[in-house]
Amino acid sequence: MDNDRVLIVGGGVIGLSIGWKLARAGKGVVVFDRDRAGGAASWASAGMLSPLAEVRFEEEPLLRLGLKSLAMYPDFVAELEADTGQAVGYRKDGVLLVGVSQDDLADLEFRYRFQKELGLEVAWLNGAEARAREPHLGGQVSAAVWCPGDHQVDNRLLVAALATGLEKAGGTLKEGASVDELVMEGNRVRGVRVGEEVYEGEMVVLSAGCWSGRLPGLPDEIRPPVRPVKGQIIRLQMTDAVRPHTIVWYNRWASSVSVYLAPKDGGHLVVGATSEEMGFDTELTAGGMFELLRAAWEVLPGVYDLPIVETLAGLRPGSRDDAPILGTTAIDGLIMATGHYRKGILLTPMTAHYISELILTGEVSEVIRPFGLERFL
Repeated sequence: MDNDRVLIVGGGVIGLSIGWKLARAGKGVVVFDRDRAGGAASWASAGMLSPLAEVRFEEEPLLRLGLKSLAMYPDFVAELEADTGQAVGYRKDGVLLVGVSQDDLADLEFRYRFQKELGLEVAWLNGAEARAREPHLGGQVSAAVWCPGDHQVDNRLLVAALATGLEKAGGTLKEGASVDELVMEGNRVRGVRVGEEVYEGEMVVLSAGCWSGRLPGLPDEIRPPVRPVKGQIIRLQMTDAVRPHTIVWYNRWASSVSVYLAPKDGGHLVVGATSEEMGFDTELTAGGMFELLRAAWEVLPGVYDLPIVETLAGLRPGSRDDAPILGTTAIDGLIMATGHYRKGILLTPMTAHYISELILTGEVSEVIRPFGLERFL
């Protein structure tokens, strides 16, 4: 048995990226995923890196965390692509937040003033200026906020590259390996049990997304308050006639629907996503598809003729305050890296860096200290 290795429960982008960083540093690593690595929330994503567009009131600490992670992305991508020889579709597109109705515009202007108060580099555009930047926008779009600092990555290519990088660096990935129990010895973690086999390690990282709070053997007093938030999403095939070149985001005031349209290098246009408190239900619904397509058509009419490639639903891991849970716990050797909600792809470089630093040095960075589990206890 290798007692010096790190065991990571959950093989989404968070678990894979931490494992890759640790393996690159020479640490023994095993990543366990209950199904296919990166096949849950990481797969049902649009890969948007958009802290400017997504900023919300009273979430300034989360904004700063997102901006820090976004600044780390170029080096993170360069290292990963150099290690693996696999592109991850990193694009510095920017995001157009658009509005149609008077209520949309009032909300958009309110958000814009808030962004400016925070010192974010955004610009107000009238309808004509917005269409000059993205010609596929419909005539109903009457104003927009341009967020040039927001980027995107192809989340599925990122998953594939991280899995390759982990194994090339000497880490082990075990798919279809559901962790049945956290194995404890007193107040210290000893490893995990998968079926009849016990894997020992000096540390366990819990990065199982919305399943993190359901791990058997985890003491109740430190179960992370993470819940599933369902998101339905559609992938369309762009054509030569309809090929937007930047991300468009529309908060439709009339129906409280927020829809984004993210073009990918491979030719897909990702349209998402609903936000539903439906437990672990992943069924697609006619209503969910309708709301997404109606809002998308209102701002980008050309989607009407695009072929549907895929429809799916994922479960985002939402914490009680919708911010990630990062760092140590009251159990020696057990570390949390979960609850990233809508920002898992954005916060991947930051999480991988500071959690691997914590494991290698024993020091909790001041960057992640405010996001520890203890804020809920």
